[in-house]
Amino acid sequence: VAPTTPVCEVPSSAMTGTVVELSCKETEGSPPSEYQWYKNGVALLEKTGTASARAANITYTMNKKSGTLLFNTVTKNDTGEYFCEASNGIGLSQKCSVKRMQV
Repeated sequence: VAPTTPVCEVPSSAMTGTVVELSCKETEGSPPSEYQWYKNGVALLEKTGTASARAANITYTMNKKSGTLLFNTVTKNDTGEYFCEASNGIGLSQKCSVKRMQV
């Protein structure tokens, strides 16, 4: 079953230095969907090795299975327009509407 449009939860504003979690979920897809987050239209990298993540200045953890995007300490650089995409290899992938987060 192809995924339906996911529901994204993005806070409209966040305080610098706080923990912020963005979530993305859809329930119709079978097999279960994987989720990809985008910021300002660019796909976010999944954090793998700590060294490469540090080099790329990645301050978040993205979980493709659960659809969460977690910022341990959010910074002004994390301000932007976020959306996520659900895909499970069946039918078209589905995106939620873009939401702006102001830090």
